[in-house]
Amino acid sequence: MTTPPSQLLVRTGNVTSSAAGVVRKGLANSQRELVSALRENFKAAIGEATLSTKREVEDGNIVDPQTWTESVDGVLTVPAKSPYSGQLKEVREGYEVTVKLFFLPGVEQSRHEQHMKQALEQVLSELGTEYVDLLIVSFPDIHFDADDEDEPVVTSEEVPAFVGTYRVAEELQQNGSVRRLGVSEFGSSRLSSLLKHAKVKPGVDQINVRDCCVVPKPLILFAKEKGIDLLTHDDCAEILNEEILGGVLKEFGFEAGWRPEWVVKYTAVVRDRGVVENKGYFAFAQKGGEAAVEKNGNGNGCDGNGFVKLN
Repeated sequence: MTTPPSQLLVRTGNVTSSAAGVVRKGLANSQRELVSALRENFKAAIGEATLSTKREVEDGNIVDPQTWTESVDGVLTVPAKSPYSGQLKEVREGYEVTVKLFFLPGVEQSRHEQHMKQALEQVLSELGTEYVDLLIVSFPDIHFDADDEDEPVVTSEEVPAFVGTYRVAEELQQNGSVRRLGVSEFGSSRLSSLLKHAKVKPGVDQINVRDCCVVPKPLILFAKEKGIDLLTHDDCAEILNEEILGGVLKEFGFEAGWRPEWVVKYTAVVRDRGVVENKGYFAFAQKGGEAAVEKNGNGNGCDGNGFVKLN
């Protein structure tokens, strides 16, 4: 009797070539972009797996997932092969590859090392490269709010957690897999705490600013003094949860009950043209998570995914 997989890896493939459905809809929200791209990629994989897919889907029938997925060593990969996957087309030095890794709530910090290496391995394999130019780490339950007059106090329990995870990123930078490191949602207090322990200074701090570029002056001055670029973003901190993932999976004949543990977003920009040639997501989940959280996450800036440099 075959043991059911206990882990799940889903992927979007290259959203810039997947569709029309993902890009032309003008999705301004990275969470919606992720979900729409997963659906598009799943449909395309089904279409490649069987010539009768279109008629079956229209008739309300679901194609057997085993025909377009892969289960190896307890990990179910969906789809097994993305129709929209594609390695970098030009010389590697011609690209700026940025990776943002979202660690999701409810996962032990001790697992972050495995997850970070796992996520980066997927991206490197997908793009056919040996390194990325920038790795930004988004920690669970760390949120920047430019409207707060007083920056939250960094607790003694919090520091070892994010420092321990950051050390894994430093190792990846030192072994050549990553050129620059960045963090997300760090105010000046957290940055100061991190710099006291970091061997490799983060080159980027990516923060969510709802009112566009209203950043506390102390943070701007601190980042400038330390040589850290401030970039804005509009990603959801909790970009995926059990309820949203379960809804997508059910549409394609899978059981729900998968708890997402991390999501990684990658973007490859052609340097001399400023064109995004490749962009996509991977998400990893464990079977049998806790009860689903609210669908809209924590409300931390879920309206887009552009970068704006502030300093």
